[in-house]
Amino acid sequence: MYNQAVAAGTGNSGTCLVVEDSSFDQEKFRRILARSFGNMQVVMAATLAEARDRVSKMSTDLILLDNSLPDGIGANFAVELSEDPDHANIPVIMVSDFPTPFMYQKAEIAGVKHVVDKSNFGARFIHDALVANEKKKPRKRYTN
Repeated sequence: MYNQAVAAGTGNSGTCLVVEDSSFDQEKFRRILARSFGNMQVVMAATLAEARDRVSKMSTDLILLDNSLPDGIGANFAVELSEDPDHANIPVIMVSDFPTPFMYQKAEIAGVKHVVDKSNFGARFIHDALVANEKKKPRKRYTN
């Protein structure tokens, strides 16, 4: 089981934006993040408009994204983020009740780390996305 030591090992104590309109699922994600990544701040958005606002105003280190939202499709938002140089490197995990082939295709275009059915979602997907993102970051070079 992943724990705070594993989360700390990723070097990430940042912010996770959860874009989900179901209060039940919001609480589920909050609990998974608190239990396994207690050093990570969790911010909720119930719509894409709220998500856009949050992303524009805060540093975001991870996004958990539902596909079916009141004001649009999460997969389209993932593509939108991937095309924005300021947000393209934020790892995104799509968590949906009913993943569809269309959603998988959009997610692949956007570089989404995982597409997961909500019933199968767990900390391992978060850990994998954070570790993969840490490995992508350029290392500082010191010269004499």
